[in-house]
Amino acid sequence: MRLKSELYKKEQDEIIDKICNILDLETKNTYTLYELDNNKEIQEKIIELIPEIRKWFSFNNMKAVGEPEKRKRPWLSIIKQLTKEKYRLESYDFQFTENGKHIRTHKYIFTKL
Repeated sequence: MRLKSELYKKEQDEIIDKICNILDLETKNTYTLYELDNNKEIQEKIIELIPEIRKWFSFNNMKAVGEPEKRKRPWLSIIKQLTKEKYRLESYDFQFTENGKHIRTHKYIFTKL
């Protein structure tokens, strides 16, 4: 039996490209977790891709795809798992102040491979 990664390479690349387009990684390569947590549009668009991801990917190692309701941020897990085909992801602790409130979060930097 052949692997889905062999059989559906083109479809998998299309889904990865959709995620990269949702995040607009061509023009913006840095996001904070705080920013992503507050951007419901990005979250919803990525969650909408779950049926396609299930169809074209083996998702045994992607719990966010198999059981998204059991995960705090399934969209973040999907981003991390699928973009690593085309981007290296670095994560740093990041602190800033917004409206006089101190915020501590993570900063994600996507570097094209």
